[in-house]
This record gives sequence, C-alpha cells and structure tokens, in this order.
Amino acid sequence: MAFNLPVSLTFFSLLLLALANGSNAGSISVYWGQNGNEGTLAEACAAGNYEFVIIAFLPTFGNGQTPMINLAGHCDPYSNGCTGLSSDIKSCQAKGIKVLLSLGGGAGSYSRYDKKVLITAAPQCPFPDAWIGNALKSGLFDYVWVQFYNNPPCQYTAGGIGNLVAAWKQWTSSIPANKIFLGLPAAPTAAGSGFIPATALTSSVLPAIKGSAKYGGVMLWSRYYDVQSGYSSSIKNHV
Repeated sequence: MAFNLPVSLTFFSLLLLALANGSNAGSISVYWGQNGNEGTLAEACAAGNYEFVIIAFLPTFGNGQTPMINLAGHCDPYSNGCTGLSSDIKSCQAKGIKVLLSLGGGAGSYSRYDKKVLITAAPQCPFPDAWIGNALKSGLFDYVWVQFYNNPPCQYTAGGIGNLVAAWKQWTSSIPANKIFLGLPAAPTAAGSGFIPATALTSSVLPAIKGSAKYGGVMLWSRYYDVQSGYSSSIKNHV
C-alpha cells in the first residue's frame, strides 16, 4: 500500500548516536520502517546505495509521555521487541551511513535541541510550506528533504520538468539550509503522483538542478518500494 506523507507534515529528523560532520553532495537518503517486508535496517544499509537512512516514525514523545516508536510490522515496542535496532544502527554507522529518526509524523513537534543533533525537515514542495515555512527560515536546519510528489503544481509530469525546476529554484534560493534534497517516490505505487522514471531523472531532471550549491541529492520514499523497483541502484551513479 502506498504511504503518502501528509500535507500537514511537520516532523523533524534527528541524528542517532553520533554527530554528522558535514555531507557530500549527491547523496541518496531513504525512509525505512513502515513496511515489514522491506528487510531490516542493517540490510538497508548493506545495500550500499544510501548515505542517510531515516527511521520512520517516533510519533509519541514529549510532554511527559513515554517515547514510543512505530515501525509497522518490524517489531513491537510494547514488548521491548525493538531493542535489536541498536545493533543495526551501529552496523549502519560502521559503514559511514547516517541514521536519523523521524519525529512526529504529521503532527509532531520538537523544541529542545542543540548542535549535537542533525536537524532536518520534509516539507511539501509548494512554497512556502504551510506548516513549517517560518521555521525553515530560521537557519537551524541542516538538510531539507522537499517532497516533490503528491503535489502536481510543483512536481514532474511526463515530458515536463518546468514546474519542478521552478519550485526547486525557489526552495534553494529562499531557504538557508545547508543542503536541499529532491524528495521522490521510489516506485509508481509509492505515491499518488510525482514518480519520475529513472531515465528521465538522470537525463533531464538532475542535470537541471545539480548546479545549485545547495543540491544535496535525492530522498526516496521508501526502502520497501526501492527494494521492489531497484530505483536507487538505477540512479546512484548519476546523483
């Protein structure tokens, strides 16, 4: 089943266990955790295609609540069944992969942090974002994974990249983040609209946006769909 991140998206991602010291342009990031058939976190990192893996999601936290992660069919946090993630995270980090935790889903927020964490956000591509537009102007965000899908006015259409490129230029010229990523579905069924065939991405879209100093790479929803399609393997050498 396709999972479409909600329009009201306000979640942030925080780096787990270690501080990230910078980033190279041309990275691929992927969401992991919302389909039990996508393999383990360690397997995702072992694929060799990703520089960032974002664990989705931690919807319950703050305000005195006991933090509770939601990893769909992967494990049951209520029975302490997710403790194995610790070794998976360490395995990923040993490979130089940055593992992040997505906080809140569509309705979460986070206010206590310092520079021992990496702060990112995943807004929709219409600019400015209706929910976190002001926050994105703060200069506090390291990476912004902009969702260029499920939003026809600013996404790719068959044979046409004009709307996407115009939106990309607006984001990269207006947001003081270190890097901005092109967020895409990893398969046609991963989102309602906005899928870009790998050949179109590598031959038309990426050449049009990679000249930006803020270009960070491509973000994919999600690991499950990438396993099915092999999308990251198809684009890796071009990102």
